[in-house]
Amino acid sequence: MDKIIDILDSIAYEKGLKIDDVENALKEALIKTAEKMVDATLTFDANIDRANKRLELFQKIEVVSEDDERLLANAVNKYGEPLNHENYITLEEAKEIDPDLEIGDFMNYDLEFENMGRNAATILHSNFEFRLQRFIEENIVSKYKEKVGKTVSGVVTRIDKQDNTYIEIGEVKGILQRKSRIKGESFKVGDTLKAVVKGVSIDKTNGLLVDISRTSPKFLENLLTLEVPELKDKKVTIEASARIPGTRSKIALSTIDGQIDPIGAVVGVKGVRIGSVSKQLHGENIDCVEFSTIPEMFISRALSPAMVSSVKIEKAPSHGEKGKAIVTIPSDQKSKAIGKAGLNIRLASMLTKYDIELVEIASLNSNSTETQNIEEKTTDTASLEALFK
Repeated sequence: MDKIIDILDSIAYEKGLKIDDVENALKEALIKTAEKMVDATLTFDANIDRANKRLELFQKIEVVSEDDERLLANAVNKYGEPLNHENYITLEEAKEIDPDLEIGDFMNYDLEFENMGRNAATILHSNFEFRLQRFIEENIVSKYKEKVGKTVSGVVTRIDKQDNTYIEIGEVKGILQRKSRIKGESFKVGDTLKAVVKGVSIDKTNGLLVDISRTSPKFLENLLTLEVPELKDKKVTIEASARIPGTRSKIALSTIDGQIDPIGAVVGVKGVRIGSVSKQLHGENIDCVEFSTIPEMFISRALSPAMVSSVKIEKAPSHGEKGKAIVTIPSDQKSKAIGKAGLNIRLASMLTKYDIELVEIASLNSNSTETQNIEEKTTDTASLEALFK
């Protein structure tokens, strides 16, 4: 036992744990062993004396008044469980042992671990290992919870029957579910892939799992930040992003540096920067728009490449709900505003947080003066956004 401190320090180093966690694990294990070997209804505590390099195990007895109900043989706690009156001593009896004791103080009676029997060491070892493993798992969970929203990379180790892809990320497994994979992507064992951390969970079969995604708008933002120095240095900011993974996305950019063109910085010379990110996203087209705090202007830019005549805000976003905007647009810009399969207007709605209703007016090249409502509206993007959060 004289080497116990050195052993604890060695375990903490090897397991990557704090020394306090290792000491607490041993103290908890000692208490559980005492409850098993002596009496589970008694109150025990443990201490590690670093100065003398020894373990201290003792029974705790609380000093109470003579009429305290906990002294009764049939006393129960607030859960209805029986109390052991041997955990308590009257103030009068306690003062005979130590005159300085008061009600609420504790008397400690030392126990010799060596006297608990041959099985005590085996039980102690089992309890200690269990508690060490719990601290290790808690540390890993805490570590990866801090990584939520950040990009990690790993090597594919398995693909199950449901087409979920498992990757090795350091000391844990990551799972890329099929719904979190870009449409058209496929991986094989040995491939290296990047994804953003969505959360951490405990699976009965696979243990600790890190849930990752390649469809989240945050993944797009992280890839752009890695590729564009101005984003990494915070000279350019991504104010918002929206994606239909593997097909098309929009990002809103801003800068406080008048010498920097935010869109030009992200796109790069001949589109090399944004092209590199697009390649990593299975050829996803990425539209860059300049952010504006004026919602009318932001909505107009978000509908690019369509040319908008006017924007009227009917309701501002509030409490997580989208606002509503009426956008007037020339008839010859209708197809551009809506986009193929409605992608452009949906992405604009997701980016700006406004449901957009288009009102068509005659274009300059038309003899018609008729104004009509376009059927396509963007009140159906909630399920799409939820899918790729």
